[in-house]
Amino acid sequence: MTNQHAAAQPQPSAALDGTDRKRRRSLGILSVRARILTAVVTLTALALTVAGYTAFVIQQIQVETRIDAELEADAEQFRVLHDVGVDPSTGQSFASPSDLVRTAMERIIPTRNEGIVGMVNGEVRYTSPVSPVKLEEDTELIEELSQYAVAERASFTTFQTATTTYRSAVVPVHASVEGADGGDGDVAAFVLAYDITAEKAVFSEGFVIYAGVALVSLLVVGLVGWLVAGRLLHPVRVLATRARRIGREDISERIPITRSDDLGEMTRSVNEMLDRLEGAFQAKDQLIHDVSHELRTPLTIVRGHLEVLDVGDQDDVVSTRELTLDELHRMNRVVDDLTTLAQADHPEFVQRQPVELGTLTDEVYDKARGLGQRRWLIDSRAEGTVLLDRQRLTQAWLQLAANAVKFSPPDSVISMGSSVSDGTIRLSMRDQGRGISAEDTERIFERFARTDTTAAGSGLGLAIVEAIAVAHGGRTEVESAPDAGSTFTIVLPQKAEAENSSEENDR
Repeated sequence: MTNQHAAAQPQPSAALDGTDRKRRRSLGILSVRARILTAVVTLTALALTVAGYTAFVIQQIQVETRIDAELEADAEQFRVLHDVGVDPSTGQSFASPSDLVRTAMERIIPTRNEGIVGMVNGEVRYTSPVSPVKLEEDTELIEELSQYAVAERASFTTFQTATTTYRSAVVPVHASVEGADGGDGDVAAFVLAYDITAEKAVFSEGFVIYAGVALVSLLVVGLVGWLVAGRLLHPVRVLATRARRIGREDISERIPITRSDDLGEMTRSVNEMLDRLEGAFQAKDQLIHDVSHELRTPLTIVRGHLEVLDVGDQDDVVSTRELTLDELHRMNRVVDDLTTLAQADHPEFVQRQPVELGTLTDEVYDKARGLGQRRWLIDSRAEGTVLLDRQRLTQAWLQLAANAVKFSPPDSVISMGSSVSDGTIRLSMRDQGRGISAEDTERIFERFARTDTTAAGSGLGLAIVEAIAVAHGGRTEVESAPDAGSTFTIVLPQKAEAENSSEENDR
């Protein structure tokens, strides 16, 4: 039962993995290219729709305004004819209102989608054979117009019938001609009406064409957008593909920067990230190699002495104990040095603070004097406040002092100094020791590099000095020759003075 239960346990995890994969696939259905295209097409469609609808509304309003203007112009022409009171064809006064209406219908020609009729006492008496709209055929309209045809004054009204919607102008004329017989009581009316629906439909056809053109434009925008998005995102796909290959195969490979735009900047950032990752991996591998290299020897020594230890021999036990403690102390020192080197690439390895160079020189001098019986001198002492890591620089400078003591005879001169010139800080340590050959000078700052294998030490001291200098943006220089002593100099770029730094922080 236990085995069956243990064998069944991975199944929920596998099912969960399958669910996660399905969820990721469902989230990734709409690619970046498709999302860009969707946004572009949607915004374009929205813009075309808003522009078309706005133009349509404005056009409809303009149609209504134009219809009103034309109706007013025709009505005004009729009023002028009424005010003159003379039939232009005969040169005589109008005998009755109906004559005036008949003459007006002969002279005023209706335009597209416009119709005219002449009404007497609320009934249609005159029609126009050239009228595009036969108003007399719409009985519902005539019924509505009859009451306006006998009114006291002209009216502009909109009528909606089962046939269509009309905008009309009705100008009634009451009998006012002196000497008119028989018809003095008649009320004639000149009626003009536009078929608003038909007139608007003429212009609506243009917007049907607009809709077709907009649809074609939308398809073109979609096609071009798809191609442009693909072209723009191609470097991203190449970047992703190469980044995956680099991660799987060789982290030392870099992505070529072929553009100077945002994608080029992103590629540069990815390369910088790969540089940091490669440095981290190299630091890890170096640490593993260093630990195995440096700790193997003391462990072998301790193990060898413990294997041959005679527990019955008190002197052998004591000597083995002393040897073991000495090797453990050495291993502890190596571990501390390797830890320092492993942290050297960390951004917080160096903590810059305002440091007075003269005071730092004096402090290191006081500490170095206890390292050995030498004639300690300060040959130069800089003044000024700079931004440095006091503890790290003290550690590096004292390491150079310890090396000078190690490789120089007692009572010899060891001089140290600090200087600032041309934006560069120089911290030096000069001894009168045995010196270093040109071949060893080239590798002196490598880890575990030792010019004298008989001397005590792990060979990490100068590597730590170099790491501290590099972390400050500087370097370490050495001038030496066999039997001529050595001069080690930590060269650092000068930072802003403390006062300026505090001002920048305030900003």
